Amino acid sequence: MNKSILSSSLLLLSLSLTACGEAAQTPGKVPQDARPAAKADAHGHEETEGQGKGGRGEEGAGGALKLTPAAREAAGLVIAPAGPATLVENLPLYGVIKPNAERVRSVTARFPGVVRSVAVKVGDTVRQGQALASVESNESLQVYTTASPLSGVVTERFTNPGEQAESAPLFTVADLGTVWVELSLFPRDRARVQLGQDVRVSATEGALAADGKIVFVSPLGSGATQTVTARVLLDNSKGEWTPGLYVRADVAVGRSEAALSVPVAALQQLEEGTSVFVDGPAGLAPRRVKTGRDDGRRVEILAGLSAGENVVGEGSFVLKAELAKGEASHDH
Repeated sequence: MNKSILSSSLLLLSLSLTACGEAAQTPGKVPQDARPAAKADAHGHEETEGQGKGGRGEEGAGGALKLTPAAREAAGLVIAPAGPATLVENLPLYGVIKPNAERVRSVTARFPGVVRSVAVKVGDTVRQGQALASVESNESLQVYTTASPLSGVVTERFTNPGEQAESAPLFTVADLGTVWVELSLFPRDRARVQLGQDVRVSATEGALAADGKIVFVSPLGSGATQTVTARVLLDNSKGEWTPGLYVRADVAVGRSEAALSVPVAALQQLEEGTSVFVDGPAGLAPRRVKTGRDDGRRVEILAGLSAGENVVGEGSFVLKAELAKGEASHDH
């Protein structure tokens, strides 16, 4: 081989090796195929080797978050397509639980006499025909039994052994399988409340709630409170609604159609404004939207979304927090 050619070849090889060595030692010049591959941590978030236990979901293009299926499940994300909905206009009212007066009975003695024994106390559950007390008749001196006319709960007791039984009630028994919700309705709202309207009744404390219907609107008002009573019949077969307690009721007084809507839980306030997280090819990306009417469950979308796009409802606040963490780390 020609000596000049051999010398040139050796020089090129030397320069090549020197360049490779510099690239390996220069920070930030790691070949793409030599970078550690992404993997999922124990919580399902994608992380790269060396990211450690604190790794979060990766941030994709345009601020989109990429979460593994396990991470989505752990975050409690509920994703559903945006679409039409019927918005319900609710009128909030307040009232009190009362026994269903049509299922309350007063128990009296059949004949005047002396009460010889009493078998029940207030709060006892009784069945129809069960003995409540025994009375000795003043005329015949025969002892007879006073029984419950229906199954229910003893809510009042007015007698004790040795007392005289006359025409006054000895007991009150109420069937609390259904209860009434007596709502206070102000005159300005009277025309909006009608028989048969749906009502959502909620306890003032706790998560107890149930659905019922308006079954009665009083034709008379109360001079003391300047209100009219509207009544809801509520199922109480589980005994959850205690007479005497105050409740809130949302009466459905109107309905309207929204061509495009999302759950209220989908809305988050970001720097860009009111936004939702859309599940797309790049991940879970925030999208600014313009909103319209809402009924506390669904909100109308006027701009920013198309029908059928998958939107995060429950759990969207978790994504907002993840996005904020990413922005904070970028600031540093």
